[in-house]
Amino acid sequence: MLKGKKFAIALCIVLTVVGCLTGCKKNKKKRRSILPDSSIYSSQNFTDILLDSVVVNNFFKSFAAEDTVREEVKEFYARRSYQSAWFSKNGLNNAAQNFHSQLKSYTYDFADSSFQNVELDNLITRAESDEKKFLGNKVEVQRLDLLLTTTFFNYALKAYGGITKNPLDLEWFIPRKKKNYQLLLDSLVSMSGGEKVREPVNLYYIRLKDKLRAYRNIERKGGWPKIISTKKQLVTGDRDSSILVAKQTLFITGDFRLQDTSMTFTDSLKNAVVRFQHRMGLKESGIIDKATLNEMNQPIKYRIRQIMLNMERLRWVPEELEKDHLLINIPEYMLHVFENGKQAWTMNVVVGKTASQTTIFKGNLSQIVLNPYWNIPQSIIRNEILPQLKHGTGYLTRNNMEVLSGGKVINPSTIDWSVYTNHVPYLIRQRPGNRNSLGKIKFLFPNSYNIYLHDTPAKSLFNNSRRAFSHGCIRLSDPKRLAVYLLKNKAEWNAGKINEVLATDKETGIKVDPTIPVYIVYFTSWVDNTGQINFRNDLYGLDAKLSAEIFGE
Repeated sequence: MLKGKKFAIALCIVLTVVGCLTGCKKNKKKRRSILPDSSIYSSQNFTDILLDSVVVNNFFKSFAAEDTVREEVKEFYARRSYQSAWFSKNGLNNAAQNFHSQLKSYTYDFADSSFQNVELDNLITRAESDEKKFLGNKVEVQRLDLLLTTTFFNYALKAYGGITKNPLDLEWFIPRKKKNYQLLLDSLVSMSGGEKVREPVNLYYIRLKDKLRAYRNIERKGGWPKIISTKKQLVTGDRDSSILVAKQTLFITGDFRLQDTSMTFTDSLKNAVVRFQHRMGLKESGIIDKATLNEMNQPIKYRIRQIMLNMERLRWVPEELEKDHLLINIPEYMLHVFENGKQAWTMNVVVGKTASQTTIFKGNLSQIVLNPYWNIPQSIIRNEILPQLKHGTGYLTRNNMEVLSGGKVINPSTIDWSVYTNHVPYLIRQRPGNRNSLGKIKFLFPNSYNIYLHDTPAKSLFNNSRRAFSHGCIRLSDPKRLAVYLLKNKAEWNAGKINEVLATDKETGIKVDPTIPVYIVYFTSWVDNTGQINFRNDLYGLDAKLSAEIFGE
């Protein structure tokens, strides 16, 4: 065993030296993520406290664990020559104490007792109370070491990997990246001071976790009061007892910043209501109307549940997204443009109706089409156009549409439309123009869902606070701005040139190079770039489905 240990240490030292020599020729950027193997498997990190494969196997005879966790534990100890992970010569190391505190925080934040283990707590208490005596009990040392390691992998799989085993069942088609919990634990147990391990979660998860903790504190203090009003709406200047309750509620949520016990609807309260409405995606009127009152009366338990559901979704998202990308949040009805890792600007969008939901997935935007034709999907032809054609072809003329067969335009009056019910063996498309349903610009990112971004002639729809009107594609409030932005590195396609082409009805395709990632996501709770928590309604009922998966409700 010791010979194997010495050989492993010597080998790692050689590899470390070689790595340093070759690495000097490259730029020396400081690593932001977990520590490399060379720093973990070195003599300074190893201890004289040993286990072996028999001890590990015997442990799992008395401690139930999933096969995935067993394999992780066995691999972890085998890689470190079965040396203790959580003990130094002087007793429990800082990593053990930090991880034990982390478990307690998880239980507190998520109200989840699944990682509470009386045996683990008792062993840690004994190990901390009399380190020398505890180190003399080899069996208990090995038992505690294995309990901590096994609990870590159980914890990592749930806290970082997610509770849901298959997000595809919940209509989430963004690919998940496998997380390396071996390296994460290597990083944790190798730290000697108070360093903080970089958890394998994204910034959005961390922000939302902080809000969860704050909302838990509100819950423990009793939440916020329910507002009961006999009026249809409350406006500036009104006096009512319900206004005082509204002030109390908004003070707790952080929207109202004054200690005001009057029953008068003041300008300060109006500003607080606007802040609240903004966070809820409501019309920012400053009036407490029915919709605003409904959101204010959602209990703290409901908001905490929303936060937890969206933290689960964020566990499915990569730790870091590309520096430049587009992100469309369906329940928010918003496109976010990110440049160099920061949000540059946003744009209102229209998304799919409940009956024709916009799909959650990732694509790469590769082409812009000016003055596009609209190739009408079979579902729309079958359900909306065909019934019209059975009364005559005037519908096609009025909507500037044409029929193609074999790639050639044909006369629609030569077709007996009455014989078709489920499938029409012709392509119907709408010609370019101001009345085209795609407007004057569309943005393509190849995908199997037939989803793309596009302009629309129905500009009035963007005045609504809830904008689910499309057949599944995403309509943009200012598509020209996005086109100019995406083509900013193509000198030949400046704003003037784009306007020149748009003044015609000639379809023109422009390649976007390099392509830019597009994430279409579904979050009903998140923390925005100003640090404010936002909530939205469950447009497609996906929160309800996820809640059933996680909470069994």
